[in-house]
Amino acid sequence: MYLNGKEPVAARWQRDDEPISHASAAARGLDISRVGALVLEKTQLMRETMSSVLRNLGMRDVRAAGSVDYAFELLVDRPADIIFTDWGPSLDGIEFLQILRRDPRSPNPYVPVVMVTANTEPRHVRCARDSGMTEYLAKPYSAVTVYKHIRAIAESKRPFVKMASFFGPDRRRRAMDFCGAERRLA
Repeated sequence: MYLNGKEPVAARWQRDDEPISHASAAARGLDISRVGALVLEKTQLMRETMSSVLRNLGMRDVRAAGSVDYAFELLVDRPADIIFTDWGPSLDGIEFLQILRRDPRSPNPYVPVVMVTANTEPRHVRCARDSGMTEYLAKPYSAVTVYKHIRAIAESKRPFVKMASFFGPDRRRRAMDFCGAERRLA
């Protein structure tokens, strides 16, 4: 899998086997210093909070936007390797996700997207999953939970699925054997 069509994921999301002992992501076994992030959040305080968390984890290239349109402009100008988007009453992260995945001007419709929201009911999680998000991060969050989601994306091997009704990472999280009458044949 390639990010932005330039380098394989392994080249941008470098891992090592050091034990978890420091707050930085590099000390926890994942060098994210060359990973570029975009934060889409309506409120300035939350934009600054997430941006600060990402920088403290080791990301050097963190950009932020307060609207869907401005975030998309930033992406067209310079693609990101990972996106953190809010989803709430005043900012529709689902709309942004649909534009990102489906708009022909999108520079990288395969970019990992972390939906950051206080909408934690199962129906909201399913809605975001079915819209093509990569990870779901509930508010309030901590630097540790942000790091865990970044690490899950870096270690994930989920392929993308593109169909008329869905475009996003494969929604299945684990392989399951099925031996019933309706088993699909490969």
